[in-house]
Amino acid sequence: MSRLTILEFPDPRLRRVAKPVDAVTETERQLAADMLETMYESKGIGLAATQVNQGVRVVVMDLSEDRSDPKVFINPEIIERQGSQKCEEGCLSVPGVYAEVKRAENVKVRALDADGEPFELDADGLLAVCIQHEIDHLDGKVFVDYLSPLKRRMLEKRLRKQQRQEQSEQKAEA
Repeated sequence: MSRLTILEFPDPRLRRVAKPVDAVTETERQLAADMLETMYESKGIGLAATQVNQGVRVVVMDLSEDRSDPKVFINPEIIERQGSQKCEEGCLSVPGVYAEVKRAENVKVRALDADGEPFELDADGLLAVCIQHEIDHLDGKVFVDYLSPLKRRMLEKRLRKQQRQEQSEQKAEA
């Protein structure tokens, strides 16, 4: 397994819409394993393939405290939504930023697992939020898209400045 590089907002590659996986092969299983390792090392609970610059519809997540419940969703699609909830969200592609986002309270998702077997899952609470958040990534959306235009512009400006400072520091160290 290997750790992958997570793209950071406002990187335009985060806006790409992922393509469906035609067949689940060892390539997709390895990608999912690498994504889980990357997510765990980054202390996240979910990660979409687009966040690691892979243009396929693969999502991993694990909401357990002890990393004992990894989930792999290939070609996930939400087939039912019910209710409404507001939840504070963060994102590995937008480090250090949290914002309240309105999402469905309950979702039913259909996907393939890492073996290519189809399944459906009814989710609520944090799992429902995470599923919606990660599928948004596959569709080229980032949670900051739910913020007001003013907040989003201010955030984008701050993150660009922060990235420039980090690049300058890296060049100075070299």
